[in-house]
Amino acid sequence: MAISAVQTYLSPEEYITLERKAIPDANTVRSEYVNGSIITMSGASFSHNLITSNVSGELRTRLKGSGCAVFANDMRISIPSINSYFYPDVGVVCDEPQFVDDVFDTLLNPIVLVEVLSPSTEAYDRGKKFSHYRQLESLKEYIIVSQDKVYIERYLRKPDEWSYTSFHELDDVLSLTSIQCELPLQEIYERVTFPENKD
Repeated sequence: MAISAVQTYLSPEEYITLERKAIPDANTVRSEYVNGSIITMSGASFSHNLITSNVSGELRTRLKGSGCAVFANDMRISIPSINSYFYPDVGVVCDEPQFVDDVFDTLLNPIVLVEVLSPSTEAYDRGKKFSHYRQLESLKEYIIVSQDKVYIERYLRKPDEWSYTSFHELDDVLSLTSIQCELPLQEIYERVTFPENKD
């Protein structure tokens, strides 16, 4: 999804009020919030949506009965330590979900988060957004999925660091250690058409 920062400062309470009013309106663009600044999120490509659906569908099938739940696109994540809110493409929460309040639309304790890269968000998703996500004590794995080639990156939280593994063949299998789940890349990229290489 494309992003653009809006410089108007809002308090966290003002942001949540605006987002909750916007949800019923299908024409309203979702916004993320980073310590007072609004970041608007525009629409995503067909490939982006297809990968998001594939990942969330495969996770739901594999995690059925495990005590974990899968969510996609519209579940807002709160990071109270930095006064920020985000909408990951896909996420997993295990055990009892914890929410900011009794509206149950802002989650505090995801264990896995997945972002599907877009040209306009790639640097943000790899850099600042991952830096923000690392503030979540519950987060054990962060997955970045390319939409224009077979390429997935997995960051796994260790006691003193985040380990990195990449997957770049359709025959590879993405292992999600924190939820004891494996996703074949063939399933993640099912029906995705990649742009022709012009090199």
